[in-house]
Amino acid sequence: MSQEHTIGFKGYLRILILLLVLTALTLGVSLVDFGMLNTFIAMLIATIKGMLVLLYFMHLKYDDKSYWVVFGSSVFFLILFFLLSEIDIATRVLEVNTL
Repeated sequence: MSQEHTIGFKGYLRILILLLVLTALTLGVSLVDFGMLNTFIAMLIATIKGMLVLLYFMHLKYDDKSYWVVFGSSVFFLILFFLLSEIDIATRVLEVNTL
């Protein structure tokens, strides 16, 4: 069982402000052309925002470490799913239309 924890209003307010700043940063980055890095930067910011939500609003930071195993294995299989899909798409042979 996990210990009691309280974040308090100021803690939640700090996380809210940080999430709003990261959202504004996402908007700012979308207006600048970084070439191939646009998607990577957007996903990095989204990952940071997601981790903040997981850690503080879903209380993963204060819960038992077994929840980290469940979360980590879920992320692992999600990445595996995307990787296998990308490999499948990248190795397909284009069919030439003979008509």
